[in-house]
Amino acid sequence: MKAYELTSWLEKKYPAAAAEDWDNVGLLTGDDTREISHVFLALDLTEETLAEAVKNGADMILTHHPMIFSGIKKINNHSFTGRKILTLIQKGIVYYAMHTNYDVLGMADLSAGYLKLENCTVLSPTEERDGEEQGFGRVGELSETMTLGAYAKLVKESLKLNDVKVYGDLDREVKRIAVCTGSGKSMIHDALAAGADAYVTGDIDHHTGIDTVAEGLALIDAGHYGTEYIFMDAMKKELNQAFPELKVSCAAVKSPYTIL
Repeated sequence: MKAYELTSWLEKKYPAAAAEDWDNVGLLTGDDTREISHVFLALDLTEETLAEAVKNGADMILTHHPMIFSGIKKINNHSFTGRKILTLIQKGIVYYAMHTNYDVLGMADLSAGYLKLENCTVLSPTEERDGEEQGFGRVGELSETMTLGAYAKLVKESLKLNDVKVYGDLDREVKRIAVCTGSGKSMIHDALAAGADAYVTGDIDHHTGIDTVAEGLALIDAGHYGTEYIFMDAMKKELNQAFPELKVSCAAVKSPYTIL
């Protein structure tokens, strides 16, 4: 099949119009008239991930985080971004990214499912689409009240993580939970306004953590990678169902940091 057949399908399901203005989504490099047979999925297009895709024989790469966010004045082998672009072009690999558009239209519900939330509503609305409110994150209820410590362990186990950071009293009871994957500290006030007992996100810094607890909201920092690598498996299932003729593979799941 042609690459544009897949990208057209992606655009209909996760339109670029749903992305934030600062974002850079869609076809980032390559010729979408090329024939493709193997799509490689990853959260980030690092040099290691690109090497893995090349080794596996992929002719299209689909990532959540865009490799290119801003203007580039030079493309050469002296920068890691330049080296990746050169490799993509030399190998004839089509590269496509779906970031905040997928956050709004896919990742929010996906993460709520992993975290066992019910009766969910949008945490931070951005638009109305097909008569339904859309936006970043979700707020929902657990089926039963748990302690913060017990729920943090559930998050860790559900996302298959090595660690999570918890801000707040571990014996505190929680039931109403907010979640926003990736870097969600900008939505802490949305979680507070929604009456959440705890908020699951990533990239929480020291002062944000202690200040949020002082405002009455517990935080579970499951990491940027830890909350978003689920994109790969979810998208693989979607592509396998929609395009059974395509081979779809995923980058190895590996945290970008090590706990000593």
